[in-house]
Amino acid sequence: MPSQPIPQSRVRRTVNDLVMAEMFLVQATIESATVISDGISQLGKQITQRDEADERSITALLQSIADDVVEPYASRYEYFRDMINTDR
Repeated sequence: MPSQPIPQSRVRRTVNDLVMAEMFLVQATIESATVISDGISQLGKQITQRDEADERSITALLQSIADDVVEPYASRYEYFRDMINTDR
């Protein structure tokens, strides 16, 4: 079975999509790392200070941190999918 050459524009588009996906992944990872760092600080304060004005439980704080960590990946994935679908 003879193989047919892939058009150059298709290869270029695939490589461009891969590069964009990698850039979005790096951005999301950096943002998530910042959220994790801030979350650890908040958790440390909550555990050591036990502020009466802040009645959020540790469980609620951990859930909030988890939600905030996932958000950069979800939003960038959605943006990337929209970008790919509009380019085609």
